[in-house]
Amino acid sequence: MSTTEPAPPAAAPRSAAPVLGDMPPEEFRRHAHAAVDWMADYLAGVERHPVLSRVQPGDVAALIPPSPPSQGEDFAGVLADVERVVMPGITHWNHPGFFAYFAITGSGPGIIGEMMAAALNVNGMLWRSSPSVTEVEERALDWLRQMLGLPEVFRGTIQDTASISTLVAIATAREAARVGVREMGMSGRDLPRMRVYASEQVHSSIDKACITLGLGMEGLRKIPVDAEFRMDAAALDAAIEEDRAAGMLPFCVVATVGTTSTSSIDPVAAIADVCARRKVWLHVDAAYGGSAAAVPELRWILDGAERADSVVTNPHKWLFTPIDISVLYLRDPELCRRAFSLVPDYLATPEGASVTNLMDYGPALGKRFRALKLWFVLRYFGAEGVAARIREHVRLARELAGWIDAEPFWERMAPTPLSLVVFRHRPAGMGEEETDAHNERIMAAVNESGRIFISHTRLHGRIALRLAIGNLRTQEPHVRAAWDLLRKTGDELLRVRSPTFGRESIP
Repeated sequence: MSTTEPAPPAAAPRSAAPVLGDMPPEEFRRHAHAAVDWMADYLAGVERHPVLSRVQPGDVAALIPPSPPSQGEDFAGVLADVERVVMPGITHWNHPGFFAYFAITGSGPGIIGEMMAAALNVNGMLWRSSPSVTEVEERALDWLRQMLGLPEVFRGTIQDTASISTLVAIATAREAARVGVREMGMSGRDLPRMRVYASEQVHSSIDKACITLGLGMEGLRKIPVDAEFRMDAAALDAAIEEDRAAGMLPFCVVATVGTTSTSSIDPVAAIADVCARRKVWLHVDAAYGGSAAAVPELRWILDGAERADSVVTNPHKWLFTPIDISVLYLRDPELCRRAFSLVPDYLATPEGASVTNLMDYGPALGKRFRALKLWFVLRYFGAEGVAARIREHVRLARELAGWIDAEPFWERMAPTPLSLVVFRHRPAGMGEEETDAHNERIMAAVNESGRIFISHTRLHGRIALRLAIGNLRTQEPHVRAAWDLLRKTGDELLRVRSPTFGRESIP
């Protein structure tokens, strides 16, 4: 698709559109039915699309007129442009061949919940601004807490993403440290340098939180990991002692359950011991891995999290709920309220402290009805249904890990505790630099095929391929087809490189 082609003319304006008011109810009904039919057909036939969008930068924008229409357009034409304009630029996260990043699912019940929340269009900033927003959220998050095996003391609030949940958690930890940042800020006074600790494998959102909160990137100290890419609790303890001796103020540790690069699970219980002894806040980042605790035999992944001060998990990652929805559990929500609550006269209500006002638990005033889609998902699948589906994803990942382990010249680069497999092709006689380039070529080729989409990371400085399983539509034939494509592509690239190089690696 060329970016130089002129944009087509806009659809013809409506001839009898009302001057004022909304779309008439019967017209809304007709177009909404058409949209739902389109969505059902899309979900049923998502495999007909290439997983990774093939447009070039600017291609989608080139199909959209540079100026808005002066008159309203017929909505049937607007819907038609979803196929013409939008779909070519969609990377299909709902595709069973989507294995990049962490695979996600917009499930049927979750999509319906999102639609109904949009129709209600309420803002749950205060309890009275829509009581159902607050009370459905409180109950749905307590259901989820029970499914994950967290103790009753934890209270949940919904944020948009784990980045914001973590930002709120670290800001709450700072409030708990009683350094007066809310009143006096971070600069222009005698305040010791504050430190957050996390493993070398921690997600970049922790760095961003430290930047945003005025701690700076040097305010985050990254702790070495063991051979399985898990935080070294003894090294953490030594780092806190060293920083305190240097006059710093250690105040928060972030343990990860399911790291982004390898899905490794930090030893939360051992880290909790350090935090208790050193009197620092423990935040558990279980954005990806936390959902797996809904499977009874996998609940061990949150061992020690019951002692944490805060825990985050993202239902939009592995709990089949459309993006975005992140859940932050707090042991003492009052600390969070103390950090963020600000009630001007125009937001004061007669209910006072007898109700929860969601605006008090983070930087955002406005609160979408995100809990509705999660409530729908939990009711439709049930605790056992959720566990069965996650259990199957873990089984598929272990099947793939076994196939890789059994194949000469392919190797796993990390353990596979959950549903992420990290590996590479390492042909005989190929040096490390060329092996990196070879695996990058494999990734580019399989992604270009349109059949699957995978991503990559670096471990010990070397390129590793990541294949994450987590979509409801992904079944064993899809995983087998992905593995066959990877093997075939690796071998074909070797033949192109040299007809004789690595011949012994080709069956």
